[in-house]
Order: sequence, then structure tokens, then C-alpha cells
Amino acid sequence: MSTQNFLNKIALVTGSGRGIGKAIALHFAQHGADVAINFFRNRAPAEETAREVEKLGRRALLVKADVGDLDDLSRLFDEVESGFGGLDIFVHNAASGYNRPAMEQKPKGWDWTMNINARALLFAAQRAVPLMEKRGGGKIVSISSAGSVRVLPDYVVVGASKAALESLTRYLGVELIQRGINVNAVSPGVVETEALNHFASMGGQENVIQRFIEMVPAGRLITPQEVAEVVAFLCSPSAAMIVGQTIVLDGGYTLPIQK
Repeated sequence: MSTQNFLNKIALVTGSGRGIGKAIALHFAQHGADVAINFFRNRAPAEETAREVEKLGRRALLVKADVGDLDDLSRLFDEVESGFGGLDIFVHNAASGYNRPAMEQKPKGWDWTMNINARALLFAAQRAVPLMEKRGGGKIVSISSAGSVRVLPDYVVVGASKAALESLTRYLGVELIQRGINVNAVSPGVVETEALNHFASMGGQENVIQRFIEMVPAGRLITPQEVAEVVAFLCSPSAAMIVGQTIVLDGGYTLPIQK
């Protein structure tokens, strides 16, 4: 597609060893970009993502970094600058969180979740902008979730962090468009990833997934590739006038009042 030609662009995708992050990284590579692959705990999947990028004929840079730690976050951008010399696209996909009821949350869980999911976007943007400006501009896209605006079970801290992420997207969007950088977010519904497999250990994976599907007007779950395609669109020239927005990609899941 002409709207997704990223030949010789440089992309950094955090949390890109598996799932949505991997799909985004490979999509950019398939359309011509060199990609920095970031992981924190699971090296093997990230190495596999890097190998797949290289099989597509593009350069891959593998960087272990905890984006919730400011020193690690700074080192991540140092390595991107050293390895690639600049940056065109930054996708803030890495996320974590403590899923507990509000009355059971602890300060450690709040700090951990907010630092990775929200704070990282602000301070990553501060590092990304100079690298993008020397290449004539850039794109920043974050991955949010329905929990930013809807109440999901035991999701209070993650939901608050995603709400903060969407607010940061608006503020950064308005400020950075004046510097030639678009900032937006994508909020997917239930996505078919390995994360759903943990339901198998509960003995009810198929039933749980089927219930999700029944609540989606479109009649199916979102694929990681579909998320990647929307992220890529937001990084294309066609999206030049989309600024500070959160694009909901959920097959209508959040629209009806659920019974």
C-alpha cells in the first residue's frame, strides 16, 4: 500500500517480542523499515522477532530495557541513536500491571504500572523528539485499552494508567505537531494473543473466549495484525492531520450496554 511505505524508516517498538508488539514490528519491517526490538524479561521471543525482521531484509536492533525505569529508558534511546542514528517511528506498546480490586491495591503496584504504562510515554517522547527532528519529523503511537474509559474487573490501576496515557497523547499531540511529529493512540478490544492462553489453566479457555466473541457485534476477536495495520496507518502520510486521538479498534465491543 502506498500509504504504508516505510522504506528506510527507523522504528522502535517497545515490548515487541510477542503478541501485538511483534505484529507491529514485523509489519513495519515488511513495508521497508529497520526496527529496534525491545524486551525486558523474555529474551528468546524477542530474538525470534529480530530474526524475522532480518529475514525480511531489514536491520534489527535488540535492546533489553525496562521502560518503567528512567535510566533503562534513556539507555534504550542511547542504543537506538548509536545503532541507527535517528528515529522516525516510536510505538509505545510495552505494558504491565497489577490486577486487583481497588481496595487491595498497594503503592508498589501503582508505581510499577503507572511508570511502565504512562510515565514511559512522556519521557520516551522527550528522547524520541530530537532523534525524529533530525530526520524531518516523526510519528509516536501508543497502545491503550478500553479500561481507560470503561470499568473492567480488577483493572483499576491499569485503567488509570491507560487513561493517563490517552491524556498524555492529547497533550503531546498538540505540542509536537508543531515540530512535525504526530502523536496518537490505538485502543484495541480483546485481541487474539498468547495472553488468552492463561485461561486454559483455569479449565475454561474456550468458554471465556466464546463469551468475549458473543459480546463483539462484529462476531470475532481482533487480530494482532489488524492492530498493526491501524498503527501503521497512523504513521503514514494519510494520517498527517490526525493529532492527539485515540482510535478505538474493537469491532463495536464497547458500544452496547453489556448484559
